[in-house]
Amino acid sequence: MIARQIAVPQDALLHRYATQEGTYTDCFEVMLPINATMEEFVVAFYTTWLFRLERLVLSAARRRRITDAQVRALSSGETDVFAVWRVEARAPGQLLLADDSGHTRSYLALVGKEGGVARLIFGSAVVPREGQQMPAWVRATIPLHKFYSKALLRLAERRLRRG
Repeated sequence: MIARQIAVPQDALLHRYATQEGTYTDCFEVMLPINATMEEFVVAFYTTWLFRLERLVLSAARRRRITDAQVRALSSGETDVFAVWRVEARAPGQLLLADDSGHTRSYLALVGKEGGVARLIFGSAVVPREGQQMPAWVRATIPLHKFYSKALLRLAERRLRRG
């Protein structure tokens, strides 16, 4: 399936950032022709081979291993802390995480559709420091970020499809 960029949905927990001046937001979706749960989506997303590479980097930087058990605890609501993120908000079918710095957000959502189709959504927000513009280096990395976001979403979709 192809991950395509969409507008941040009006009912998304991420939407509050889409309306903030100077904040970068994006959202990508892929349709999955099977039933899936939000818990399964969160686990699939954070256990793809590509995100495991990011987990390795974060583990080295934090000197603390990030495990699949921690991913499952996040997905089930047993914890609100995961690696460098904390849960900012949860709603049925939605999860919004904020990083330790408070300047980036990661958003996952699963919307069920009739006929056993799931809409998987991954979005991000980058919030500049109060009274400042987005740094040039952040703006320069947006194309890479978009590519990475789409790849993560496609890999999660494939993982869910395989069961």
